[in-house]
Amino acid sequence: MSDSLKDKIEEALQTVHDPEIPVNIWELGLVYELKINQGTVWITMTLTAPACPVAGEIIQEVQQKVEAIEGVKEVHVTLTFDPPWNKEMMSEEARLECGFL
Repeated sequence: MSDSLKDKIEEALQTVHDPEIPVNIWELGLVYELKINQGTVWITMTLTAPACPVAGEIIQEVQQKVEAIEGVKEVHVTLTFDPPWNKEMMSEEARLECGFL
């Protein structure tokens, strides 16, 4: 796995924001797994709430931004709620920004 491709994907994911919380999905800890194999990317992610009204938009944005990266051939985004997301999954920086620390 190319670290530079992984870095580019992580950077792209840091530009996707949850509209409810002014923090990107990477710092929120919404991305559970990121696998890359010969240009095919698998992302397993969750949302802050199962009833998130913009779930489709967030997943579509993740798909589009990762597909736009040079070297990415295919993107598969899987949504899961197991385990359920909680504030402990956020980066320390994100928790500080949201006032959770």
